[in-house]
Amino acid sequence: MTRRHDVKHYPGLGPLVALFFVYLYAPLAIVVIYSFNANRIVGVWTGFSLEWYASALNNRALMNALKTSLTVAGVATVVATTIALLAALAIIRGRNVRFRKLSETVVNLPLLLPEIVLAVASLIFFSLIGLQNGMMKLIIAHSAFCTPFAFLPIRARLQGMSLDFEEASADLYASRWTTFRRVTLPLIFPGVFSGAMLAFLISMDDFITSNLLSTGGTTTLPVYIFSLIRSGTSPELNAIGTLLIVASLILATVALAVAARGARNND
Repeated sequence: MTRRHDVKHYPGLGPLVALFFVYLYAPLAIVVIYSFNANRIVGVWTGFSLEWYASALNNRALMNALKTSLTVAGVATVVATTIALLAALAIIRGRNVRFRKLSETVVNLPLLLPEIVLAVASLIFFSLIGLQNGMMKLIIAHSAFCTPFAFLPIRARLQGMSLDFEEASADLYASRWTTFRRVTLPLIFPGVFSGAMLAFLISMDDFITSNLLSTGGTTTLPVYIFSLIRSGTSPELNAIGTLLIVASLILATVALAVAARGARNND
């Protein structure tokens, strides 16, 4: 006999949750709305206009900063995801791994330290080895602190995957590389993709490390936006913010779709 449980109601919880989401998303809504304002004064609405989007897209300095951020984030994502995948395979699937917990802690160490500490340490390290290339410094630093963000989803996917598939592949005399390429990687691909997207977004959003390590010609988008804010807000900043919000929503939607597809395939 099925036993029914009464659902406990908490008076006032609904309005509190609604208030929380209003507090969380109202500033974003204001940025989006005023990005279409025809007036140069941000807080005074005078009419609908796409002028500031055209101004942002025709801003050469902005486009150069965006190109730098995309280049750094793209390369750092590939490097960080590759390292995270190898580390997850070694820690989770390794048979004779000593100090497993210590190894996992070392991989996740950038998550435990304040970013300013990592940024200053990177700056000192690059000064000691004499590295002057601004783009290379950004790529190395971003790859380092993005690795744990890519590692966590991959590790979770590996821990939740049964060993039966890999053991069946081994029973059929498949090599380890064939098993990884034909069995393991397709099954953990949603985790790999989620980790890569998370690393990409973290790299694109980084300001502290980029501000300390960027040199002439390697200004990233967050650093450039901060330089604009220091001189005063403008509707162009709202347009840039809206474009970034749209890009983030697209990436999040793609990541969720890939994760949902992977869950259906596993079922």
